Amino acid sequence: MVTVKTKQLIVIAGTIVIIVLLLFATTRLPKKDEEAALSRHTTTDNTGVGINALVTNAKKGLTTEQRQKTDQLEKAIETSSDKNGIYKNLVAIWDSLRQSAVAAYFMEQAAVVSSTEKNWEEAGKRYYVSTQFSGESDRPMLYEKAIDCFEKTLKINPSNVEAKINLAACYVEGTSDPMKGITMLREIEKTDSNNVNLQLSFAFFSEKSGQWDKAIARFNKILKIQPDFIEAYLHLADAYERKGDKEAAIESLTRYMNQVDDITIKTEVQNYINQLSTQDNMRGETKKQ
Repeated sequence: MVTVKTKQLIVIAGTIVIIVLLLFATTRLPKKDEEAALSRHTTTDNTGVGINALVTNAKKGLTTEQRQKTDQLEKAIETSSDKNGIYKNLVAIWDSLRQSAVAAYFMEQAAVVSSTEKNWEEAGKRYYVSTQFSGESDRPMLYEKAIDCFEKTLKINPSNVEAKINLAACYVEGTSDPMKGITMLREIEKTDSNNVNLQLSFAFFSEKSGQWDKAIARFNKILKIQPDFIEAYLHLADAYERKGDKEAAIESLTRYMNQVDDITIKTEVQNYINQLSTQDNMRGETKKQ
């Protein structure tokens, strides 16, 4: 998985929209053995355009001013002694335009001209995150690019555990060989079971496959390892609710709410707690009748 910091931004960015997505967007799938269920999470649609075509198409949507700015920077690369810096300026521009796949492409170009562990890993992370915001047909290509970048990272530093975890996640989610990724994660777990990103990977895969008990166990372990990773309480609430355990879901939401300062978020979470409580009360009244 991507790093804890990135996941925190994905899980909750201080907006109600993300809270709602978090609580209701998990796909319901039949409960099966964990590894068998995980092995089904793969994307095989290869009809998407290549990365160069994707970048070209994105440029068509630029305003005249934006196009002039990006063209000027790309032209400057030809004679610049700091190609790495210019590519990163382009990354920042495409970030501001919320074009994550294009930003990942330019981060990869920075890695090509300055082949460091940090650059290749950053490019891999960006490609991986961009799969969440891209069309279905483009995802196989983006996963492939992420895998390539993480593999280059590991060639430079084979002991980079976070790159291994992200590489494994890409294999699980985006290739026809998900068991390769699962095997990699299992190997890491033997020596680094308290790695939060590793546990997040397992937790999210279990969550996506509807393995609620396993997801709950993983998120609880994450909270033992890193108590301040309070976003785990939101996932716990979702998993408990999916199981039908409203009381545990309310408890998890309450623990989350008690540790955030944002009044808007507190209010929204409290409103959801009230909804769950009302559902429980109505169910109790129905049983009495």
